[in-house]
Amino acid sequence: MTDRGAPNDAALRALYAAQRNELTEHEVYRRLALRAKNPANREVLERIAADELAHSEVLAKTTGRKAAPVRRRVFKYVWLSRLLGVTFGVKLMERGELHAERFYRTLVPSVPELAPLVEDERRHESELTDMLDEERLRYIGSVVLGLNDALVEFTGALAGLTFALPGTRLVGMAGLVTGIAAALSMGASEYLSTKAESDDAEGRPKSPFKAAVYTSATYLFSVAALVAPYLLLRNPYACLGIMIGTVALLIFLFTYYVSVAKGLPFWRRFGEMLALSIGVAGVSFGIGTLARLVLGVEV
Repeated sequence: MTDRGAPNDAALRALYAAQRNELTEHEVYRRLALRAKNPANREVLERIAADELAHSEVLAKTTGRKAAPVRRRVFKYVWLSRLLGVTFGVKLMERGELHAERFYRTLVPSVPELAPLVEDERRHESELTDMLDEERLRYIGSVVLGLNDALVEFTGALAGLTFALPGTRLVGMAGLVTGIAAALSMGASEYLSTKAESDDAEGRPKSPFKAAVYTSATYLFSVAALVAPYLLLRNPYACLGIMIGTVALLIFLFTYYVSVAKGLPFWRRFGEMLALSIGVAGVSFGIGTLARLVLGVEV
């Protein structure tokens, strides 16, 4: 470290926190690499782990202190990566790298040794994580298809049935039968579509059977979540309200997952999908109510 404009005590404390963060991320990547079955993924994770360790060593020379990983953060991100995928866990963890880059950049004049860290934080993490090849992301299009159809079309169907039919259990049973049939139909369509395409957008092979399973499973899960209030409660207004809330929650969680894993904007995508689902539900609700009044149908 140079004597010119040496970091003050506050900066040194911040650098020590960054040193611990680099060690924490090193430990996360190291553990994920040990469990990686895909050789290419293992190589990517090992490279990132080595970079993070090198960063911590540079910072240690500046702070003059030893540091240890934050164990609770290691536990958190390792398990998130196991449950939701390595790409999601890694990119969620690395979302703070932009702040780290800016912080390092302000100290480069007094600590020239930090210059390589600035460059690394700017580019190499995203470059390496983009190289990760995960099956669940390869089939994300199939998941989107199942979720979009379930939340837009099925939400509308349930809203229409809510006042077209008397009794929440009747609505729930009709919705369940319709939803299961639609899920099987969607899976079959995705199977044929994927079989015709063969590869995904990056040219990697896709299994038509797996694509069909992802689509059908997503649709069935959504159907179960949306129908549940109608099978458990008797007030149609309460069922409709809970269903709309469930739709918003599912859209929020899925959009957040995709925005992190794929590096896409969150709020615009969330707003568009929510507006479509609620809009279709509102129109269908009106049609169902109007049909019952005009046709005088009683069940």
